[in-house]
Amino acid sequence: MRKINILPSLLAADLGRLADEIRRAEESEADALHIDIMDPHFVPNMSFGPSIVSLARKVSPSLYRNVHLMMSRPDLYVEAFVKAGAQTVQVHVEADCDIHDTLRRIRGLGAKCAIVLNPETPVERLVPYLDEIDEALVMTVHPGFGGQKFIAECLPKVTALHGWRPDLDVMIDGGGNAETIPQAAAAGANMFVAGSYLFGKSDMKEAVSDLRARCREVFGS
Repeated sequence: MRKINILPSLLAADLGRLADEIRRAEESEADALHIDIMDPHFVPNMSFGPSIVSLARKVSPSLYRNVHLMMSRPDLYVEAFVKAGAQTVQVHVEADCDIHDTLRRIRGLGAKCAIVLNPETPVERLVPYLDEIDEALVMTVHPGFGGQKFIAECLPKVTALHGWRPDLDVMIDGGGNAETIPQAAAAGANMFVAGSYLFGKSDMKEAVSDLRARCREVFGS
């Protein structure tokens, strides 16, 4: 049975209380903190840099740091983010760089590597990389902004990835909540990012526990 992972997305945190919000994610007993890094070329928004990853490592060193590079040239920045404390680095298949080389570099730096695809990208684009990655992320919203509606039409990609490589950790990100995350679990995902849903809860720990229980029910465990 693959491990269920629940990851609060820091993009949805109260940025005026960022250290406290990171601690709240740790105290929720979530499995990792998901940190979105955006450049305004790849997506129509900007977010964090390596200093925020360093902050997360300083504030909650035991909370795993999953870093999603929504960047046109992630290859230019992977070293900086791993040095800052990224433990998994996710890069987009749509990025303007040599994906094979970038994945090898991430692993060579001592981090896990993952690949991401956008809603409009065919899942077959990931086939050449399946033997090189620790996890795959299927975006279930268009990247750039939190709080978007879950795109259920992306779920067949999850099923395809799980069928091609059953041992692969498959993550979904975008519109995750108590209704959509069990749908993704049924499709074959085992890692679930939730931003607005979790950071919007007064009791994040209870919400994380509830999501995990709903997924276990789907998995039959």
